[in-house]
Amino acid sequence: MIRVAVLDDYQRRAHSYARWESLGNDVRVEFFSESIAPGELSQRLAPFEVLVLMRERTRFGRDVLSHLPNLKLVITTGMRNASLDVEYLAERGITVSGTQFAGGERPGVPSTVEVAWALILAVAKRVTQEDRALRSGRWQLDLPTNLAGATLGLAGLGNLGAAMVGPAVAFGMEVIAWSQNLTDERAAEVGVRRVSKDELLSRADFLSIHLVLSDRSRGLVGGPELLAMKPTAALINTSRGPIVDEAALVAALRVGIIAAAGLDVYDREPLPPGHPLTMLPNVVLLPHLGYVSEAGLRQMYEQVVEDIAAFQDGAPIRPL
Repeated sequence: MIRVAVLDDYQRRAHSYARWESLGNDVRVEFFSESIAPGELSQRLAPFEVLVLMRERTRFGRDVLSHLPNLKLVITTGMRNASLDVEYLAERGITVSGTQFAGGERPGVPSTVEVAWALILAVAKRVTQEDRALRSGRWQLDLPTNLAGATLGLAGLGNLGAAMVGPAVAFGMEVIAWSQNLTDERAAEVGVRRVSKDELLSRADFLSIHLVLSDRSRGLVGGPELLAMKPTAALINTSRGPIVDEAALVAALRVGIIAAAGLDVYDREPLPPGHPLTMLPNVVLLPHLGYVSEAGLRQMYEQVVEDIAAFQDGAPIRPL
């Protein structure tokens, strides 16, 4: 019997989004809809031979993996996972596979970009603040911000950053971009202007982050960077929480160094109850919905089943 643990199935959909039964009677699949506390991971998952991880929802470092004696295969949705110690797994000879996007979503901007624009609009038009006020009997507390004429600053101009440009142009915004490897040619190809990091910070009315989490990008936006932004600016992060210094962001929002933030990602996920971010009225919070869609999840879990089947056949696919 091979035991498979499918983790962080928050919406309880994984069981119906793939043909798990096709793996045969010798494979037993268990679905975990609640996040497992870090201190309980080793004990809860020790019996399993296969772990299925949903992106970077749960961290698996050497300290946890070394206490999983039966582990033979780890599958992560996506083809990278900064929360997984892939080098240690390679040392132990444990196979690591991923899943690849293959056009499972409809044509248009990617789901993550839709969420970024939802956050920008919610912040600019004070959607959550005025909704709360209206429900308590108050009317028009403050003025919304127009997007037309505002400047969208993009930290990162890969596939997701580039997909931000079309809606921005439709709203009448100017778009500028920066990243450590961005070239004038790439910026021109997308139709934006490449700027320095200092200019990005000082000019952006909305700073939207679209970078991969790495040693270079971790803590990229901290106290000094927030101080360099306009006091009327808003920070939007749909990439990874640790790219922004969370404590510095909380402090900046409390005293008005920047006006607002729209966040879909956090240092720790799920965001703990009572977290300082949940106490701030000038923050719009979403529970990491950027890549969450029915089409996307179906595709991911279907490929997970393919990965397990290929491993069973002795020919692993989609290696990390």
